[in-house]
Amino acid sequence: MRIDILTCVPNLLDSFFAHSILKRAQQGGFVEVMVHDIRDYSVNKHRTIDDYAFGGGAGMVLQIEPIARCIRGLQEERSYDEIIYLTPDGELMQQPMVNQLSLKGNIIMLCGHYKGVDQRVRDMFITKEVSIGDYVLSGGELAAAVLSDAIIRLLPGVLNDETSALTDSFQDNLLAPPVYTRPADFEGHKVPEILMSGHEAKIEEWRYEQSVQRTRERRPDLL
Repeated sequence: MRIDILTCVPNLLDSFFAHSILKRAQQGGFVEVMVHDIRDYSVNKHRTIDDYAFGGGAGMVLQIEPIARCIRGLQEERSYDEIIYLTPDGELMQQPMVNQLSLKGNIIMLCGHYKGVDQRVRDMFITKEVSIGDYVLSGGELAAAVLSDAIIRLLPGVLNDETSALTDSFQDNLLAPPVYTRPADFEGHKVPEILMSGHEAKIEEWRYEQSVQRTRERRPDLL
């Protein structure tokens, strides 16, 4: 998979993709992540990429020309399955969406900034609009990072144990059960005996029951 992220503040993403699972995923050849500075595609020497909104109002708007030049340049090199715009008014990001996106080959993610992008960008280029929650951030960079992380960890070979992702919260409309590790007894707080019984079938039954109970208490809307 290849993910191209278009942003006007590329340095915000440098550290995110340089560590842990995302770093190993790139080093292992499972994914290629490229961050593009929209200012590099400005149509003037001042590298301007925003302007005042027609009709007035507070805030600046990202211009269509630099974004169009960047997207079209990338499309000349390869085909893309999705061109995603990260925006508060997009479709709410949920696990089924992430599962589907993890099956794609090449994806472009456009990060909004200021008051957003010229509507014509959305009309002409965007194939999917995604929101990571009902709140507003300073820009779409964090949203792009969140979406990328959720996708990349599902790619075959990225996680050491590929079954790990299948037991995450939301994969089966249930929250994950509680987990424990050593020591078995910490200041009188003990690990449930069933988990140390070695009886795999009973352990799985316990975990399922705990998932249902936790979901019923915390997210009954999922049931």
